[in-house]
Amino acid sequence: MTGDTSFFAGFMDDYFAECDEHLGAIRRHLLAIESAGEGGVDRAMLDDLFRSFHSIKGISGMVELRDAELLAHHLESFLRRLRDGEAQLTADGLDALIEGVDLLERTIAARREHVPSPPAGDVIDRLTGAALETPPAESATIGPADQPAPSWRITFAPSPQLVARGINVDTVRARLRAAGTILDATPRMLPDGIAFEFAFAGELDPETVEAWRSEGLTVERVDAPVVASTERSITADAGARAVQPSHVVRVDLTRLDDLMRIIGDLVIARARLEDSLRRIVKHVPAVEWRAVQENSLTIERQLRDLREGIMRVRLVPVSEIFRRMPFVVRDLTREQGKKVRLQLDGQHTEIDKFLIERMLDPVLHLVRNAVSHGFELPEERVQAGKPAEGTLRLTAAGVGESVVLEIIDDGRGIDAGQVAARARAAGLPVPAGPLDEATLLDLICTPGFSTRDVTDRASGRGVGMSVVKNTVQELNGTLRLETARGEGTRFVIELPLTLSIADALIATVGDRTFALPQPSVREVVEIDPAALRRVEHQEIAPFRGGVLPIVRLARVFGIPAAPRPRLHVFVIGAGQDAVGLAVDRIVGQREIVVRTMADPLVRVGGIVGATDLGDGRVVLILDPPALARRARAAEQQPAGAS
Repeated sequence: MTGDTSFFAGFMDDYFAECDEHLGAIRRHLLAIESAGEGGVDRAMLDDLFRSFHSIKGISGMVELRDAELLAHHLESFLRRLRDGEAQLTADGLDALIEGVDLLERTIAARREHVPSPPAGDVIDRLTGAALETPPAESATIGPADQPAPSWRITFAPSPQLVARGINVDTVRARLRAAGTILDATPRMLPDGIAFEFAFAGELDPETVEAWRSEGLTVERVDAPVVASTERSITADAGARAVQPSHVVRVDLTRLDDLMRIIGDLVIARARLEDSLRRIVKHVPAVEWRAVQENSLTIERQLRDLREGIMRVRLVPVSEIFRRMPFVVRDLTREQGKKVRLQLDGQHTEIDKFLIERMLDPVLHLVRNAVSHGFELPEERVQAGKPAEGTLRLTAAGVGESVVLEIIDDGRGIDAGQVAARARAAGLPVPAGPLDEATLLDLICTPGFSTRDVTDRASGRGVGMSVVKNTVQELNGTLRLETARGEGTRFVIELPLTLSIADALIATVGDRTFALPQPSVREVVEIDPAALRRVEHQEIAPFRGGVLPIVRLARVFGIPAAPRPRLHVFVIGAGQDAVGLAVDRIVGQREIVVRTMADPLVRVGGIVGATDLGDGRVVLILDPPALARRARAAEQQPAGAS
């Protein structure tokens, strides 16, 4: 193996991919265990965790990553004591387990990045120390012969509405213990959350059953012994999983990139073919031309299907980002003494794998800022008339050819006055008067800007929001801010599903042709130039009961343009952020291959890349968000400024 470095490098890629799969499954199980509380750990879940740690230990030994192998071994031993009934899980034990998993993930990441592994001594001491306690004798498993009659199966699915009414898994468990005996408690992973299934023995009158059902519990009378039936179902499920064939093929992302590049070349070749056919149509008999045109349209449809198929292969659930956030929130709230409930919505929304990797850090920064800056301490929230526990929502949803991520908190909101004062003290230009949300966002995203005087583990360095803004812009996305003092803050990130191939609108300005990504355009309108009004240095037009700032691309890029009776305007953004981009003529809609400009020496504001429409000419692709920001910046300049 030492003589074939390429083979070993490929083997390490497989190692990291397999570790990612196991760690993802481990984190999902840890979320279920933490939600179930102490003593609510299912045997099947323990078996799955044990197998995952055992697998990581084995493959880490194969690649001689001894630190990860040793840590996985101690985590495996920790679970063996739980699984064999030698001890039961306590709050301290759960903390040690989560800390051990976090350290294992960082140890594997250190090997991937070729940096030293983090020290593991303290975590190993916690795992082997007093993190577990011996179960009391009275909690021994009740056998079928000892089960009191009658038996019940009670299922509880937590929801924000039930939590607001004070009904959670702990209150349900306490209620069952007061009414009878809990024979078994099993967390179940559902597509949209977690449910807890209790095997219960005791006498329940009809009034109690009806009252529990009205509070969101499912209560079913079971004639057969509950524990035996549950154990049989778990065994059957495990057996079914064991014999099921795997339908998943692991593919390196660079191979998919190569496929997208080939498809991009096919799109350009198809455009060239269409351009050639347009030139020879008058020389071909009508009967023969119909056959040629049908074949051309068939190739176009098949090429679009191929492109969409490859895009679907690249799409992965946004849960790859979201699943890490509960542990981030958990650590920060414990460190800062805050109470925050994390709500995740739309985890099955899919997005390009490349975007997932790039957006992990920005979402992480926004979540940390929400906990560190946004949420008040519990006593402050109570004094303000809020629940002591704050709510942080992460949502994802597909909107056409884009995906929208939102990070929403019900904390204190952003103090625009404080931000303006700190910005002025730092020498940043701040417009007079109240700050709108777009200006406020620009200020807090300025590199080095922070409202904290002291740097802590979560914030204060002034680089986090700058990373968020720059990353979103590099991905051709948009970042918006909505905030209200005392009510909370909402960050909205809109990203394209993919960056390689996109539908675009083709427009001309003077003798130049530009492409405009279609997902960025809200609508297209015609405006009479006589309806335009100039306010200081900005042109505006009446639009849907309000006004629309107009940006003439001819003036932006210094292109000579002849006066026209009508202006064709692309409306970018919505509400008060809407801006109109005026062009001379809209040529049509085309599928384009996006070639980004990576060289900083040739990058120009308002231009995101270039494409080839098939006739050999290079056509620049506009960056609508950047042009909209330019228009808003022009509005804030003093009269007479250049």
